[in-house]
Amino acid sequence: MKKVLLINAHLTYQGWSEGTLNNSFIQKAKDFFTTKGLEILETQIENGYDAEEEVEKHLLADIIILQTPVNWFGAPWIYKKYIDEVFNSGLNSQKFLSGDGRTREDLTKQYGTGGKMQGKKFMICATFNAPAESFDNPLQSLMQGKGTEDLFLNITSNYRFCGVEILKGYNCFDIFKDGDIAQDLENYPKHLEKITSQQ
Repeated sequence: MKKVLLINAHLTYQGWSEGTLNNSFIQKAKDFFTTKGLEILETQIENGYDAEEEVEKHLLADIIILQTPVNWFGAPWIYKKYIDEVFNSGLNSQKFLSGDGRTREDLTKQYGTGGKMQGKKFMICATFNAPAESFDNPLQSLMQGKGTEDLFLNITSNYRFCGVEILKGYNCFDIFKDGDIAQDLENYPKHLEKITSQQ
């Protein structure tokens, strides 16, 4: 049976950010993958985790999805801590990768090609205060034409470094002002259908 690992990176700020929206996206994903017959593995970082157990979850999973709010143009700090601890464990045990891919014997081997997680797929589902028009538009002063893929390069590179294929992400924009959260939630399973049908 195929398995999907859902990682919830939400960090609670009482009275301001309680995690309801990210939990709703997690539930949509769980419902979708359950109907497709996949086994669900789940981690809510805020509730604690064991790094070695997380390594094993990654090794079991065929698809890994990060569900995250965007706080100050990235995932909450608890996610970086999670990655440092889990990926360092995967490096130390050589379960995620063996070195960085380069060798002194073969100088054509590139940095970032030493991963052992080929065949696995990774996707980000993110919730933003920013409107969609902030991205991929050179007339926007903040992002200057860069997209969400650029914003999340520090996250996706960790997985690509370990041999994981990166799937097109899904975004829920403008959640505090003019976004259509209900429509974004409704459309999420359609996105998951599209990316999983490509396997």
